[in-house]
Amino acid sequence: MDTDANTGADAVALTRRLVATPSHDDESAVGEVVADWLRDNTDATVSHDPEGAGVVARRGDADAADRVALVGHHDVVAPDPSQVDESGGYVVEERTVERSDGAGDEESRLFGRGSADMKGSVAAAMVAFRDVDVPCTFASFRGEEVGGVGARHAIDEGFAPDYAIVGEGSTSYATPGVTDVVIAHKGRRGSTVTARGRACHASEPERGENAIYRAAEAVDLVRAVEVPSAEVLGVSQSGSVAVTEIEGGSGWNVVPETCSFTVDERTVAGERAPLERVEDVPGVSWTVDQDLPPMACDDERFADAVLAAADEEQERTPRQVSKPHATDAGWLAQAGTTCVVCGASEPGEAHTATESVSIPVVERCARIYANAVRRTALLD
Repeated sequence: MDTDANTGADAVALTRRLVATPSHDDESAVGEVVADWLRDNTDATVSHDPEGAGVVARRGDADAADRVALVGHHDVVAPDPSQVDESGGYVVEERTVERSDGAGDEESRLFGRGSADMKGSVAAAMVAFRDVDVPCTFASFRGEEVGGVGARHAIDEGFAPDYAIVGEGSTSYATPGVTDVVIAHKGRRGSTVTARGRACHASEPERGENAIYRAAEAVDLVRAVEVPSAEVLGVSQSGSVAVTEIEGGSGWNVVPETCSFTVDERTVAGERAPLERVEDVPGVSWTVDQDLPPMACDDERFADAVLAAADEEQERTPRQVSKPHATDAGWLAQAGTTCVVCGASEPGEAHTATESVSIPVVERCARIYANAVRRTALLD
């Protein structure tokens, strides 16, 4: 267990500083805060590339440091107007509210854009990185919210730790108030199906080919696909497929020549839903617009080591769980890094006007990360 008495307080102070620094349009300022703090408080080799990966720091020999990495991101989605002050800065507020775990008492929470997703966990990882006494790597990527831009750049440049603990939310997934360990998460494949026909006057529909009818036939095929499922280290996970938007037609008296709809597919490790079958319909094409990979931990020893670290730092028992959202862990896992996700954010907090993070949980995560890095360094 971490013995630095300042660990929790430092993680909270750093969270406040990171949350106060805007990073939805331009991430360079908060990236510089992260990099400068690491330079001032550690002996790490620190790189900040605001147009590339973001911030990457290593302690010790590079090969040894890449045994295990603490990974996060410092970009955020656009703030709600209530989260911005008159000068354009972010509003950061600490309040005492009822605990989310139903324990009946209260807890202190830090409110502000990015507090949950995921500057609280980034701050906790920075402090843990400072406190550990073994070689390790820290990375805070840019552009996670727009498709993992920073993580993908880092991977292209050779970022390849053996193990990574990604600090996205895992608190209150199995038990309210408990920080669990995510061993699998879904990916997202977004696609567009386009149906083309031949326009004509609606009074003589037989002269044309109705693109909406063709699209409707394709929608029926999407609804009928078998959705894949997976089991990761004993945890089951199922994907999903949903038609989310549809557009077509040019007038009430015109048989439409085009109609398109979008499909949101949440993917799991292994097979994908056979959406390509929509192209069996005449005049229909299918285009993949985004494909965020899922993550599945493939090393039980690592998953158990992080779970043991989480268990040691809290009174109630954490569990290994799955997560419905894609994270940078998917890109890392696809490139060969064995990943888990463990972080302070709870379901329903990210991207909201009332986004907040539990201060005690941020403090806990700093201890979990340091403990988990030490345990992982001992794996054969």
